[in-house]
Amino acid sequence: MTQDELKQAVAQAAIQYVVEGEIIGVGTGSTANFFIDELAKIKHKIKGAVASSEATAARLRGHGIDVFDLNDVTSMSVYVDGADEITPQGAMIKGGGAALTREKIVASVASRFVCIADGSKLVDLLGKFPLPVEVIPMAQAVVARKLNALGGEARLRLKDGVAVLTDNGNVIIDVHGLQIANPVALEDEINNIVGVVTVGLFAKQGANICLLGTASGVKTLQF
Repeated sequence: MTQDELKQAVAQAAIQYVVEGEIIGVGTGSTANFFIDELAKIKHKIKGAVASSEATAARLRGHGIDVFDLNDVTSMSVYVDGADEITPQGAMIKGGGAALTREKIVASVASRFVCIADGSKLVDLLGKFPLPVEVIPMAQAVVARKLNALGGEARLRLKDGVAVLTDNGNVIIDVHGLQIANPVALEDEINNIVGVVTVGLFAKQGANICLLGTASGVKTLQF
């Protein structure tokens, strides 16, 4: 199966976790896009969705799904999103799509986080995928120095030679070369650096369920 076919399979499998009549939290990225397309097929059964990025909001609205502001939502039964890496314990690296802060905020409101990913994303040790950190622009240099001191190589994320900006107007620093043995401790340490908005470690509140696309079918991991 191709990677897209694996993503399609887990997106379809995630529909079983959608609670009828409720608002669904929806993530950002290529796998989340497959889920949005599947969600559109049952849009008449849900109240609407909360989006973790402007891109996701646009795709939801394009399918005729009502998009709610999180400030108007007190609870959500489920948040569905992909991951750049996930461990067998449910800790994740996210932020390849530069939406990590909004993803973490929306996920924090949901009762359950369902991660959808292809099998290549399952790892025993986080860090091969560069760890994204959203940073206030004026703090870029000082934060980079402190991230380097943790043992990685901090690089400003660029596109066509220009700094990538998040939906919040901040920059992304990707930390390469880490081997993250204790993701909860590192999440706390990086989040405590002045100038950091949030780090793309989802370990303190990781996934509750992971639907993993493999050549032999969708495997369900529960944490």
